[in-house]
Amino acid sequence: MNKFILSISLALLLSFQLSAQKGWELGGWLGASYYLGDLNTEFRLNRPGLAGGLMARYNFNTRICNSTSINYGRLRARDEDSTNSVEKMRNLSFYTDVFDLTSTMEFNFFNYVHGTDEWYTPYVLGGFSVFSYNPKAKLNDETYSLRDFTTEGQLDGESYGLFHAAFTVGIGIKWDINEDWSFNVHLGSRKVFTDYLDDVSTSYPDQNNLALTQGPIAAQLSDRSGIDGFATQGRQRGDSKENDSYHFIGIGLMRYFGTLECPPISRF
Repeated sequence: MNKFILSISLALLLSFQLSAQKGWELGGWLGASYYLGDLNTEFRLNRPGLAGGLMARYNFNTRICNSTSINYGRLRARDEDSTNSVEKMRNLSFYTDVFDLTSTMEFNFFNYVHGTDEWYTPYVLGGFSVFSYNPKAKLNDETYSLRDFTTEGQLDGESYGLFHAAFTVGIGIKWDINEDWSFNVHLGSRKVFTDYLDDVSTSYPDQNNLALTQGPIAAQLSDRSGIDGFATQGRQRGDSKENDSYHFIGIGLMRYFGTLECPPISRF
């Protein structure tokens, strides 16, 4: 493992010595967003949401870039889509609009120089995101913000926050249209530091107590099974051992504003 890390570090260090291309790229992307978590444990892709963003990228050289983006995506899932009988009986659902700010480092597998015969490359990316969200659900044609109803019996001050962070990793490919414009296709995954993207994580609270303290709507939002005795206190509602995640896939158009530099003249 130490040798592997050393090899990667040396490769990155050597790549910073390249100087054929530097400069900014600006653009945007459109695509789809997906959620994985307690209401989608089967990696279903049947409910994509609209997603898009604006991106700025700085090329340090032909291999290493830093990108910063502002992104939006809608996430959603429904237990009724599950093939698991217990999940279908649970009958929960949610949607949320996610707004995130992401900063990543990108490593191009090939030398990538706009306007030359080195006009395309696959790449990998890694970094961090901060994001806002607010899970909601419909009940009797009314939309409710689920956090407000403490559906898992959270005490005052214990409800989850609506701003969180995430590790971000991804892959993509870039290719030139001409020396100024390029297409980018990417898949970026956010492993978030919360299990409440969907308002589901632990166990059912006492439904009678929830109705008394938060109102009957809270109890109805907590237990949407419609089955008497299903949501007994302490019964598993979600799986808190694994945090949720969300994913963007999209195609972007980028405009290059940098310059091509001549390599240094050898002294020998």
